[in-house]
Amino acid sequence: MTSSSPASAGDRLFAALFWFLPTRAISRAAHGLARARLPWLKQRLIDVFMRLYPGIDMSEAAQPDARAYASFNAFFTRALAPGARPMPDDRELVVSPVDGTLGAFGDARTGTICQTKGMTYDLHTLLGGSEAWSAAFLGGRYATFYLAPDNYHRVHMPMDGCVREMRYVPGRLFGVNPRCVRSIPRLFARNERLVTLFDTAVGPMAVVMVGAFIVGGIHTRWAGQICPPHRPAPRDENFSDTALEQAYYARGDEMGRFSIGSSVILLFGPGALNWQDELTTGQKLVLGQSIARLGTGA
Repeated sequence: MTSSSPASAGDRLFAALFWFLPTRAISRAAHGLARARLPWLKQRLIDVFMRLYPGIDMSEAAQPDARAYASFNAFFTRALAPGARPMPDDRELVVSPVDGTLGAFGDARTGTICQTKGMTYDLHTLLGGSEAWSAAFLGGRYATFYLAPDNYHRVHMPMDGCVREMRYVPGRLFGVNPRCVRSIPRLFARNERLVTLFDTAVGPMAVVMVGAFIVGGIHTRWAGQICPPHRPAPRDENFSDTALEQAYYARGDEMGRFSIGSSVILLFGPGALNWQDELTTGQKLVLGQSIARLGTGA
């Protein structure tokens, strides 16, 4: 259940540029530019972006007028109109947490996850070196979602869950587009990321928000802006009982967002779910679309 397209020479050359670019400096500059509130500048950025990506459907947005946003970042992270992504009536269905492309999905039987054909990375490193966390998902299932620049960029809950722990893992800022995924080994375990562990009715679930080149920030509803700054060391966040009670989210609730685009990885424990038969690598998905059915848990 991995991508079947091998990296071409062009892909490898494109990806090689990220080893030499000052990705953090460029990302910091993009972060500032995206938040600029000069009316002429922010509107110029929005207009150029919409010309580059003519498929953007503003009728789905809570604010459909592209000129009404205070900054490019406000436009980029725009909310959807109520009812734009309805959840299925069947409460046993697990849904896509984003609008995006399904990169890879499958089983983590040996503690490794497939990135693409011929490339894997290990669960332990992805989760920031936690033995307990990686053990919880050994033998479970995973799915990777790529958010293209023109996708909706908020991340929602694929199933009901309560935040237990959160871990910021520092790393590189390589691109995460399909060309880089095909060319850079262990890409998702190299990049900066935020790992959040949830308790669910069928055991633990992890949502990994992967940072990337010119991703100006990762934000969560329960802890606000996580990055920038891009920290040099891992950071754990523990929650009090009161905070945990307030950090329960139902399927479909918004949990966080990216400023500019990136990828999301979902991890589930053994027996937690069964993939839908029609699920395929490279499939375009929308928030709320069914990807699996709940199992019984371990």
